[in-house]
Amino acid sequence: MEFRVPIPFVETLGFELLRMQDGEAEIAFDLRDEHHNSWGVAHGGVLMTLLDVVMAHASRATAADDQSARPGVVTVEMKTSFMRPGTGRLLAQGRLLHRTATLAFTDGTVRNAAGQLVGHASGTFKYMRALPVGEGGRRIQKLNASD
Repeated sequence: MEFRVPIPFVETLGFELLRMQDGEAEIAFDLRDEHHNSWGVAHGGVLMTLLDVVMAHASRATAADDQSARPGVVTVEMKTSFMRPGTGRLLAQGRLLHRTATLAFTDGTVRNAAGQLVGHASGTFKYMRALPVGEGGRRIQKLNASD
């Protein structure tokens, strides 16, 4: 499954979208040396990005068949806890807990190949209208505070 909207940073990291439906999303990620911190394990920023992206996708995972009808989201806040060092192939799962007309409340986990919990996060996302045109022909989000 491909990401609906190109996210250059996510593409550079190599995230793989496995599932996105019914308020849930799942993303796999194979750590490479450049994703490590000085201890030789997953850098916290990489794990936080993985959690952010999987929760954002869960917030957009509606029953709509037409993916273009799904709204965009931006992160409002996120709290992350790290349980153990991340190594190897990681699996992130995000879940939509509650939504309003403008906000999505989510949680997410990252597990290692053995199924052990590496990290957990909760996040709040704001639904945004997408504009039809952006730089390079990509859709961009309208970030107007009055919306």
